[in-house]
Amino acid sequence: MRHELYRVTDLPVLQNRTFADPASAQASASADMLLVQDERSGLIFNAAFDADKLSYDADYQNEQAHSGQFQKHLSDVEGIIAKHFKGQELIEVGCGKGYFLELLKGLGYSITGIDPAYEGENADVIKAPFTRGLGLAADAIVLRHVLEHIQDPLSFLAEIANANQGGQIYIEVPCFDWILEHKAWFDLFYEHVNYFRLDDLRRLFGTVHEAGHLFGGQYLYIVADLSTLRLTPEQPVPRLTLPDGFTASLDRAVQIIQSAPEQGSAIWGASSKGVIYSLFLQRAGVAVDRVVDINPAKQGRYLPLSGARVSSPQEAMDALPEGAHLFVMNSNYLEEIKRMTGGRYVYHAVDSASFQ
Repeated sequence: MRHELYRVTDLPVLQNRTFADPASAQASASADMLLVQDERSGLIFNAAFDADKLSYDADYQNEQAHSGQFQKHLSDVEGIIAKHFKGQELIEVGCGKGYFLELLKGLGYSITGIDPAYEGENADVIKAPFTRGLGLAADAIVLRHVLEHIQDPLSFLAEIANANQGGQIYIEVPCFDWILEHKAWFDLFYEHVNYFRLDDLRRLFGTVHEAGHLFGGQYLYIVADLSTLRLTPEQPVPRLTLPDGFTASLDRAVQIIQSAPEQGSAIWGASSKGVIYSLFLQRAGVAVDRVVDINPAKQGRYLPLSGARVSSPQEAMDALPEGAHLFVMNSNYLEEIKRMTGGRYVYHAVDSASFQ
């Protein structure tokens, strides 16, 4: 049995894929979300998800490490890994473009990466999905921001546990409780089929060494014994409901932009959150003047479905008048953005309680 939590139509299939021209961006693939909770496992997922719609390529850009604030987060993660896995053999499953793997290697870790979409030249990264057939095993597995993309996360974890013959695991995923508390409807993406709470992760394992929150509460992590993976919870799971006014911040942004169009406006952050936010503002009949991102690989390119063009910070600052409204998509970066822009704008952290 499952019950419905949230329904939304026409989300970008790949919200971090950018396009060379607006027409291609506007014609890109869309799909629906039907967010449900499984009443037995308690797990939350998109029942309308179809993995065959997703196809990653070189135009997919999700590198956050250009930010000093995000580098601090990665340093925090390394501290947890050092506490539990220092001196051990590691495998990073889903290492992406290899930034975190290279960071660990630079600190002396023995680590192998696995990711079918890896594009670099590191001989210690295998361009393949993780399966038993690879014949790889290590003392511990690192699984950062992978589990939210996997249609059957329990089977995937069981496959890893089986292939690795136990061992330890570090898991990091976005926190659904944070999304609910901050009414961050723009943190719900087609690409993320699963949404986890800390209790959900704890229920998955008999032995949990450490668990908690990272990145200002936006991420969850757990360090656990893979051999104690449970496929069904031991206790009944409470039923979840969305908070009242879950999408109210969209109306607030529309009012701000419409009340003084000559003042100028921009969304700061052209990753997942900004892609969804700018798209739904456009559908509500308003458009910001700029969408800004510090990632050079996104700049001058266009966002899926909305066709919004991504500006560099300098380009945006040259164009926006003093006192323009800046909708900051992630409050973790608010102070960094204020410093970068010299405090000359009106800043709205859209995930803060004051903006609800």
